[in-house]
Amino acid sequence: MNKDQLAKIAQAMVAKNRGLLAADESSGTIKRRFDTIGVESTADSRRDYREMMFRTADAMKNNISGVILYDETIRQNAKDGTPLVKLIEQAGSIPGIKVDTGIKPLPNYPGEVYTEGLDGLAARLDEYYKLGARFAKWRAVIDIADGIPTYACIRANAHALARYAVLCQHANIVPIIEPEVLMDGGHDLERCYDVTEQVLKIVYAELYEARVFLEGTVLKPNMIVPGKKCSKQSSPEQVAMQTIRLFKQTVPVAVPGIAFLSGGQDDVEATANLDAINRMGALPWNVTFSYGRALQAAPQKAWSGKTENVSDAQAAFSHRARMNGLATTGAWTAEQEKVAKAA
Repeated sequence: MNKDQLAKIAQAMVAKNRGLLAADESSGTIKRRFDTIGVESTADSRRDYREMMFRTADAMKNNISGVILYDETIRQNAKDGTPLVKLIEQAGSIPGIKVDTGIKPLPNYPGEVYTEGLDGLAARLDEYYKLGARFAKWRAVIDIADGIPTYACIRANAHALARYAVLCQHANIVPIIEPEVLMDGGHDLERCYDVTEQVLKIVYAELYEARVFLEGTVLKPNMIVPGKKCSKQSSPEQVAMQTIRLFKQTVPVAVPGIAFLSGGQDDVEATANLDAINRMGALPWNVTFSYGRALQAAPQKAWSGKTENVSDAQAAFSHRARMNGLATTGAWTAEQEKVAKAA
């Protein structure tokens, strides 16, 4: 394990004005998204779409610190034969890789899931490193509903995250720690706070027991938001206040940065909440984004599988990347969003 290298990469991943592009959708997930824009999901169409983003020079160079890839994508070449990993590197971004193999029902715990992928992970990490990956992602999923989450579910997922993190670091790959508390339900802001607090405390206890080098990690959590079905939604200022209050109590200062997931928030909502968090004064970590849909929804719609739409799609991607880059320093405004989009 090269701790200096791990720490350097982790710091670069959460640099100010930049954040992570989550382009690690499974073939099934991206098919559902392509279905909404009338595009057939094939190896070539998935490659063309992602190549379009990776060749968006201003966004990649100025606002995207790293790209999380799927197993298929890290092995693909662009149309001209250049490996997609090389396109990312040439733009000054860091290639990363999703290494979990998905979620499964947790036996004896109805409504709860755990994440698989530890079997054979060490060998896969060695291969991914040779393919160019310098960081990895593993997503744990925690749902909120009547009677859940249980301690057993949280502990099982936290333990798997810790085992994954150790294996990553011994392969000189920075692990993203992603315990996502879902925002799909009808729970309020306070319930999200309480569950996320329990999750983060257990996760960091497991990381400590596993002797994970925290300076060589990046945390990818949910913000503290009410469920989408909750009748009482919260303002960006309320989200920011509760999120920072909780994270100051649960996340060690040794962690170099927090890259929030969007978790189902729409494009502008995710940007506004990130901006509000970064306006809350000095924080012990760099706070940035690791967005999938919140970065890709607009360019995906603009592209719609047509070569003649590539420039419009790249403009849409550049716009969203720049807005989120501004939010990492608390410099975004709704008016600036409108002006930049019009331009």
